[in-house]
Amino acid sequence: MKILYLHQYFKTPADGGAIRSYYLAKGLVDRGYEVEMITSSNDKKDKTVTIEGITVHYLSVYYDNRLGFIGRSLSFLKFVKKAFKKAAAIKNVDLCYATSTPLTIGLIALKLKKQFNIPYYFEVRDLWPEAPIQMGAIKNRFIKNYLFGLERKIYENAQKVIALSPGIRDGIEKIIPNKPINILPNISDCAFFHPETKSDALEKKFNVKNKFVVSYFGAIGKVNHLEYFIDIIKKCQDQKLNRIHFLIAGKGSELSRIENLARSLKLNNVSFLGFLDKNGIKEILNVTDATYISFADKPILETNSPNKFFDGIAAGKLCIVNSKGWIMNMLEEKQCGFYADPYQPDDFIQKILPFTKDSSRLLLCQTNARKLAETYFSREVQVEKFARLFSNEEKLQPILPSVYTLTA
Repeated sequence: MKILYLHQYFKTPADGGAIRSYYLAKGLVDRGYEVEMITSSNDKKDKTVTIEGITVHYLSVYYDNRLGFIGRSLSFLKFVKKAFKKAAAIKNVDLCYATSTPLTIGLIALKLKKQFNIPYYFEVRDLWPEAPIQMGAIKNRFIKNYLFGLERKIYENAQKVIALSPGIRDGIEKIIPNKPINILPNISDCAFFHPETKSDALEKKFNVKNKFVVSYFGAIGKVNHLEYFIDIIKKCQDQKLNRIHFLIAGKGSELSRIENLARSLKLNNVSFLGFLDKNGIKEILNVTDATYISFADKPILETNSPNKFFDGIAAGKLCIVNSKGWIMNMLEEKQCGFYADPYQPDDFIQKILPFTKDSSRLLLCQTNARKLAETYFSREVQVEKFARLFSNEEKLQPILPSVYTLTA
């Protein structure tokens, strides 16, 4: 069976960033499927390479999350045009697997179905256009109506729809209530990330010897609203909680502004580490006691399935979230983290202090986090569930569905 996989932002472990599609595509290749990936790059020329048995077509389409709305839209549309042309030239495709964002990926799948009778599955990573609308990126009423109509059409024409979280599933069901929705969250790479004793060398490298370390890693954009994290960091400094140190690693449109904010507040209990690949994230997690997941206070963002959460629990770290939703519910149910009110930095401090003083309490939550990752979200579990999508089963049922029913 030959599968055409569409993902505008496909990454490999060497690239860093979100590599879910790499693992899923490789899982199909390992099971005897032929997989051709169409993606983009900021290189000046198109190229085709083979990576772990996956044929990857890199199309020259510049994208940077610092681009404005018009710049991003032009990038999305350029990719649609080039990707469809490339897809049309690939022979003997049995099925197309299209993963958002952006929603415009679905245009390619729709056109392939119409012109070449190629069925497609559509994977929903974020609820577009609702997410950018709530963030204020899309305000024009006509554009909104067009995108809502496109969203419905993409879902209706998909042979299967895959959601990355129970919240995303619920959002899709409001649009197409009579269509079964499959849930396949992000992956915890339990073979790569695992609980480790802190390395003396890494503690020295990051200057966190004898510190309780809280780390944020990943995208630094408007949706992440790291001002909440900076508020916490300042509060800890003001209260002279000198043992707690904060690490921030990542890139994005808001990085410079957040760095400038930290400098203006003269914060000396936070370190900015820039963008790191997967090995760099592993180093940070080695010295980390707790990870912090930050999102702006928008209801739609509570449905997210952030990679940083899954990496953190794979490494066996206490997880702190500043938004409610399925992940908060799951953390509380499985006793491996807590919610901290983003508008009340003191809430974070009151909840984190017991862990800084009681190593056994911290270890228990960290152990629970690793168990959660292994049981529900390991690469092996998720890839096996993904592969079942392509069998004759009508609907993918979540393994051990209690984790979903508890958090939906």
